[in-house]
Amino acid sequence: MTTIDELGAERLRDRIAGELERARARTALLTEAVDDADLTRQHSPLMSPLVWDLAHIGNQEELWLVRDVGGHEPVRRDIDDLYDAFKQPRRDRPALPLLPPAEARAYVDTVRDKVHDLLGRVPFTDRPLVADGFAFGMIVQHEQQHDETMLATHQLRAGPPALHAPPPPEPRARVADEVLVPAGEFTMGTSTDPWALDNERPAHTVRLPAYVIDAAPVTNGRYREFIDAGGYDDPRWWGEAGWRHRTEAGLTAPMHWRRDGDGWAYRRFGRWSPVRDDEPVVHVCWYEARAYAAWAGKRLPTEAEWEKAARWDPATGRSRRHPWGDEEPTAEHANLGQRHLWPAPVGAYPAGASPLGVHQLLGDVWEWTSSPLRGHPGFAAFPYREYSEVFFGDDHRVLRGGSFGTDRAACRGTFRNWDYPIRRQIFSGFRCARDAGPEESHP
Repeated sequence: MTTIDELGAERLRDRIAGELERARARTALLTEAVDDADLTRQHSPLMSPLVWDLAHIGNQEELWLVRDVGGHEPVRRDIDDLYDAFKQPRRDRPALPLLPPAEARAYVDTVRDKVHDLLGRVPFTDRPLVADGFAFGMIVQHEQQHDETMLATHQLRAGPPALHAPPPPEPRARVADEVLVPAGEFTMGTSTDPWALDNERPAHTVRLPAYVIDAAPVTNGRYREFIDAGGYDDPRWWGEAGWRHRTEAGLTAPMHWRRDGDGWAYRRFGRWSPVRDDEPVVHVCWYEARAYAAWAGKRLPTEAEWEKAARWDPATGRSRRHPWGDEEPTAEHANLGQRHLWPAPVGAYPAGASPLGVHQLLGDVWEWTSSPLRGHPGFAAFPYREYSEVFFGDDHRVLRGGSFGTDRAACRGTFRNWDYPIRRQIFSGFRCARDAGPEESHP
């Protein structure tokens, strides 16, 4: 938290304005790609109608920026309860008296106009909520997170394709199977990233024994081997809770896959394509990821193991913001920001590899870890408990790294996501890890 001079304040205002505009352009793309009927329809009980997400984005922006930071009168106090995610379960939202599409768009536009007026004169003081523009950064990340949620809703909708994007790049490098991460300490989390959220804080030292981690996410080809070996029919790999879920849910393959002759095809945003073996597997739940890892003689990495592989630089001993360094992601580093609509094949982003040679840690697929969601040592909820603290416990498992649908504003080496272990409508994949053997630990 710092106090900045007027020149620094102007630069920060310009950055915030650009990030707000970029997020809103994506929101518009996702909500204007379909007609009003699709906007108001619930495409899955797991997801909100798209029009709910749209107005919720505006409502959060009003609550935090217009009312709290700006101290202004409410734009629409009467809709606060309708767009409270804790009061309104997703399955029930279609029955609510939601703002119709035209009214929702007008509402978010009105809120944004007030925010632009506020941004032009707000002092970035030592008040924690506004220092370094935190409240604006929180709202940017919130909108981008809901944009990814809306993208997942698009993947679930029936009907002809509504979204279009070029395919991701082809492989540019050969990638090893595994990478040894030597024993030792590293710094996990952050205390200096001004827009980092509460569950990423504070920075703290973690010591880990030597371990081996996959150099890339598990691919469709590797996962098909698990299917072909009868992995979905063998309770040995699943554990009691996992086998119960596999049986009750009738799981036989990743979500959106279907048999196609002797192979498999899967549906991507309204288009069926053959499953490509060198792409990371996506739309698998935590139980599926853990079962594959057990079948392969490995395990899922802990959250700390994932972060050390992603951030630790053995040459300096410091933890980087991203695997490749501290600079912002570009199209050369990672498959982020809905630039493409599916994961890139392994080896497509050599410039994004970590110092240890671990590839595609950011972008492509969210990666399940074995860890339940907990606060870091010294955690303090900010600015409200409901952002992350109320989710702490054994019910949720942590995912790391972001997906092709995650924006760079909401993705960094410390960023933490979480979900129920049964969820697979999200853009989720995984990589495996294992303990290092004696000959590996002491080469």
